[in-house]
Amino acid sequence: MFNKLPIIFFVAQLFSTNAIAEFVDVVAKIKPSVVGIGIHTPTSRPQNILRGTGFVIGDGHYVVTNAHVLPTELDDSLLQKMAVFIGSGKQATVRHADIVATSELYDLAILKISGAALPSMTLANDNFQSDGSYIAFTGFPIGAVLGLYPVTHRGIIASTTPTVIPAQSAGQINLKMLKRMRNPYLVYQLDATAYPGNSGSAMYDMKTGKVLGVINKVFVQTTKEAVISNPSGITYAIPVKYLHQLLKENNISL
Repeated sequence: MFNKLPIIFFVAQLFSTNAIAEFVDVVAKIKPSVVGIGIHTPTSRPQNILRGTGFVIGDGHYVVTNAHVLPTELDDSLLQKMAVFIGSGKQATVRHADIVATSELYDLAILKISGAALPSMTLANDNFQSDGSYIAFTGFPIGAVLGLYPVTHRGIIASTTPTVIPAQSAGQINLKMLKRMRNPYLVYQLDATAYPGNSGSAMYDMKTGKVLGVINKVFVQTTKEAVISNPSGITYAIPVKYLHQLLKENNISL
């Protein structure tokens, strides 16, 4: 009897190889849209401090990141400016950025940069993605130490879950949790590991490269996991639905 197993194995391997090749192309297309977010101080050494990741959307002049990535204050006496770092490694360049819109609730920020337009990413629609969907994100994990070299991680959406879970006792409720309880919303819990510096990275569809959400390494975790003494290390992402909402509220047309 003819053995079909070798043929089945060959076909499966072919599909796997094609999928890898397609993902390589997606990452190559995404990387020019990935930028660093931080502070530029021309009078100091080092001049540049990287705080997180962002990504370009729209006409190539808008940058999305997490609100908590933005510097809380700048020292005018040192000529400090909020900066967007473009490119990678020693070839990276600096552009000053202005804040266009922020959302404390969703921990999102939209910046605008001047100069030549950058390649932009496309936002997916505002529907929630199904659990099990394959995703990836590209950013600068531990970029302050490892430098401005984009790194790509992949995984799946493990769950769509509320930002706040009920506390077991009143003593476990803090001010951040109380604020979040007034306006609870759903976030993605990921089976993928992000690191400090990945905050603000675009979480995108592995096949299309469309933005499905924004990686959030710190802000969500501080309230959702307030009942445990040590952070779990689980990675979360803010669904792109809320970015669409922020754009609409501020009359930003893409």
